[in-house]
Amino acid sequence: MLFKKVALATAIGLVASNAMAECEIGARVSIVGNEFPAIQAVGSAAAECSGSEVKSNLTADHQKINVAGMSGNPAEYTSAIIANSSIVALMNEDVIRPLDDLVAKHGADLKKNQLITIDGKIMAVAFMANAQHLVYRKDVLEEIGVEPPTTYEEMLAAAEMIREKGIMDNPLGGAYAAGWNLAQEFNNMYIGMGGDFFKAGTAEVSINNEAGIAALEMMKSLSEYMNPDFLTHDSNATSAEWKAGNVAIMNMWGSRVGPLRETEGSSQEVVDNTMIAGPMTVGGGETPATTLWWDGWTVAKNISDEEAEATFIALNHAIRPDMLNEETSPMAVWLIDGYEPTPAATGVFDAANRGSVPYPMLPFQGLLHTSLGEELSDFMQGKEDAATALADVEAAYTAKAKEKGFL
Repeated sequence: MLFKKVALATAIGLVASNAMAECEIGARVSIVGNEFPAIQAVGSAAAECSGSEVKSNLTADHQKINVAGMSGNPAEYTSAIIANSSIVALMNEDVIRPLDDLVAKHGADLKKNQLITIDGKIMAVAFMANAQHLVYRKDVLEEIGVEPPTTYEEMLAAAEMIREKGIMDNPLGGAYAAGWNLAQEFNNMYIGMGGDFFKAGTAEVSINNEAGIAALEMMKSLSEYMNPDFLTHDSNATSAEWKAGNVAIMNMWGSRVGPLRETEGSSQEVVDNTMIAGPMTVGGGETPATTLWWDGWTVAKNISDEEAEATFIALNHAIRPDMLNEETSPMAVWLIDGYEPTPAATGVFDAANRGSVPYPMLPFQGLLHTSLGEELSDFMQGKEDAATALADVEAAYTAKAKEKGFL
């Protein structure tokens, strides 16, 4: 199915309000989602509700288990916390329900831009915006006498200078773990190179081209300045490298920046010199090599109406204005009434203001993302050339798309 009408919650600054002060629920709530601090804060706030049990399974493997966990009858999970990309798989498998009736009953204070509307039906409620952008060590760049890079080419030049001066052996970081993360880095770079993922108006993939090859070659060049185990480094591992003082420049999620400025597991020197800037461009392009995202929550289809209502109430409570405090506010660019942007939000706002594109919410984009994650590791390890790797991706995607009926 093609989504004809998609309302994205990427209008930074249009926020929600929820005056609910107490939360009473009458049925179980079971949440699956990612594990970074902002989502952990939402899970904890949902658990404040009384009257029935609220469970959360927050894990980096959430996308591997959420569809299966919501496919049973009754579903194991009553809600999945998702983003632009991951809601598509839930829609394709028909495991989440429209929320129009629950919004009408319990969501009067939600703003329109929080309501993720697909084909005229509200399918999710967004609570934060996100993007990947530059994070850099101010002291290290001052030592080599360069300004923060605005392009990936400048990033490479700075990395070479840092290595030449013996400051760091592997000064670049990035979430290049084989699988979802590596695929996302390709998506960013390919967009920055001006590439289109599909032939116009079709599900026919089109990435084995000049832009695709240039994107992979830039990724390979960057990886030569990363930890040799970069294909195992997701956002958690990359953040740990940063906090350990081993990295000076990286492309990182805005939702991860707040913890980088905490001394736990780090040093005061690293914390004081951790700075944020907007996303970089690449290959002479003007479109930032990044994507805009929203994160939000859904409600499972294969559960009772009582469980659906309890889930909506608990998660609506979790994003009420008074969940914001000195600890939670820096965790994300919240789409919550009363949120005042912190320095940690600088990169995400810059990404939005400079025309960064949203991650494509196409029903077949996830198949391409999976195929990229499966097929790009060999190229990154020098086992094949870029054109061969992209041909492998296209073949893997085409097989999946035919199986699903998109081709």
